[in-house]
Amino acid sequence: MWAMIVKEFRQLRRDRRTLAMMIVLPVLLLVVLGYAASFDVKSISVAAAGPQAAAVRQLLPAKFDVVAAQPAQGRSWAEDQLRDGHADVAVLTGGPSPVIYIDGTQLFAAQSTLAALAKLGGPGGQAAVVRPRVTILYNPQLATSYIMIPGLAGVVLVFIGTIVTSLGVVRERQSGTLEQLAVMPLRPRDVFLGKIGPYFAVAAVDLAIVLAVGIAIFGVPFRGSPLVFALGALLFLFVTLGIGVMISTVSQNQGQAIQLAVMTMLPQVLLSGLIFPLSSIAAGVRWISYLLPLTYFNEISRGVMLRAEPIGALWQPFVLLAVLGAVVVTGATLRFRSYLAPARQERRGRKAAAVAQGAGA
Repeated sequence: MWAMIVKEFRQLRRDRRTLAMMIVLPVLLLVVLGYAASFDVKSISVAAAGPQAAAVRQLLPAKFDVVAAQPAQGRSWAEDQLRDGHADVAVLTGGPSPVIYIDGTQLFAAQSTLAALAKLGGPGGQAAVVRPRVTILYNPQLATSYIMIPGLAGVVLVFIGTIVTSLGVVRERQSGTLEQLAVMPLRPRDVFLGKIGPYFAVAAVDLAIVLAVGIAIFGVPFRGSPLVFALGALLFLFVTLGIGVMISTVSQNQGQAIQLAVMTMLPQVLLSGLIFPLSSIAAGVRWISYLLPLTYFNEISRGVMLRAEPIGALWQPFVLLAVLGAVVVTGATLRFRSYLAPARQERRGRKAAAVAQGAGA
């Protein structure tokens, strides 16, 4: 038994990647969750409209940050600020009583706003003579399923794009068929696109199933344009598939591929705004969120499905997803080319040797 224990320790010491994952990953998760695992909303953005818009800034508590005040604007402008994601709360003044619109898709900000209004008795913390009217838009019941289902659609694409794709390419390497692909008259780009094509189709089917189940069973609405949503899913899926191919090119076996895929998937689930609001994540960790493709797909999916945002209002996540896709797919293609290079060189060497042997004969 002691000999077996020593042997296992030696084998574990040789597998440095697994050893590093066993030691570093728990510490990394502890640090990340210590900073990110918070449902407290530190700042709530407010858009004010109506004749008394300028006075709203002085009446609201410190947690509320007035990002726009337009005395000449009215209800449509205030609702557009929420629809386009420019503010979490909109205050409309000038009527018999002020009207407060709350974006129900920002679940924790909405709950924090309602708690503040209930505690203070009004938007200004004073004993208001006229109590404001509160209207929750896009998610009146503040249902958690409305927030989670659009995000879970992105998680499905991450799972297919990273874990399944990386395993599929590594399987080619372990079975020896990758060398056969390398010696075929195909460019690395053709092999790369051919490998991700089936996974792209499967992910699209899975995405449709998740959305259908979410709409039919959980009653999640789909208020926006399916074409805008499909374009965002297309860009996001290209990024995740590229990450999966890159993982496969640096993995020697399927175990290593799973380890790396899990290490890239966990931050996306924890830091993309799917579970914890981005505003509650400490700035020292929050910057990681802006490097994760799921962060931008969450903005697109929730914006399209719940708020019917047009593509013009979502230009920023679309552009950033396109940039990430260009970087990741280019890197994956180059890495895949170097991945196939040894087999191609070996083929050329055998061909040259055969030609030299034929000339000598």
